[in-house]
Amino acid sequence: MRKYFFLFVSIGTLLMIIVMQQTGTTLKTKATPHGILDLEFASTSAKAAAVIDAWKKSEITDNIQAAKLNTELDFIFLLFYAIFLQQVCRSIAGLHKGAIRNIGLVLANGAIAAGVLDIFENFGMLLMLHGYSNNTIALLTFSFR
Repeated sequence: MRKYFFLFVSIGTLLMIIVMQQTGTTLKTKATPHGILDLEFASTSAKAAAVIDAWKKSEITDNIQAAKLNTELDFIFLLFYAIFLQQVCRSIAGLHKGAIRNIGLVLANGAIAAGVLDIFENFGMLLMLHGYSNNTIALLTFSFR
């Protein structure tokens, strides 16, 4: 059963990577060459506004909607990748003793913590994408990444 769960989480992680790349394709512009990452790394409201303004200027697609969708889908992705990384670290820890085992278990917990921080980051990004942006939200969102 555990083997099938790991397979499910592995496939889910890979599928979500593909989905996230596809839904984020239009977010890569001259002004935002890293796509959604440009918003994640916007540590001030001015930087976030510049990213959002660049996306608003797109005549091809509604990039604000694309960014919202990409961020919403990240909630699914973070479940898969956090559990996948946790399972990998726990499996490696189970094969060893001593320091390597302890490090593996710490990293397994770190994978879950990364997923939780990603939740907060996503909420911050969604706030900014819905027009609720200030330096505190931008800095917290940046810090949670």
